[in-house]
Amino acid sequence: MPDNALDKRFLAIAERHDEPVAAFLGMEVVELKAGYARISMTIKREHVNFHGVAFGGIIMSLADQAFGYAVNSLAYPSVASQFNTYFLSSARCGDELVAESRVVRSGRRVSVAEVSVTDGKGTFIAQASGMTIRLDAD
Repeated sequence: MPDNALDKRFLAIAERHDEPVAAFLGMEVVELKAGYARISMTIKREHVNFHGVAFGGIIMSLADQAFGYAVNSLAYPSVASQFNTYFLSSARCGDELVAESRVVRSGRRVSVAEVSVTDGKGTFIAQASGMTIRLDAD
């Protein structure tokens, strides 16, 4: 499959919009292209911690969702083997967050992608990077 071709098996999954965790957290696919994904969600009261800001695990989940969509758009099925997140700013209830992920390398066995999470004002909330391993590679 050419590197710029969207994996049709994954596209069929993404178009169903029925992933339980994404529905539970209120995530929406905004854009999906080969090697790129943009996912959004609004921070709800249930997503904040005792400081009144979005729990890091919620932000990381959004970043992970964009990461997974971007990588699997080229190399399906792939699963994360490593994921690093740097929290740069906080988000509050009502903030809409957008995670954008771009694949840096999509190999036969291993892929690497980067993710940026911003709020509606363009403030960087988090930066992440990760690596996946393709499950069906020989």
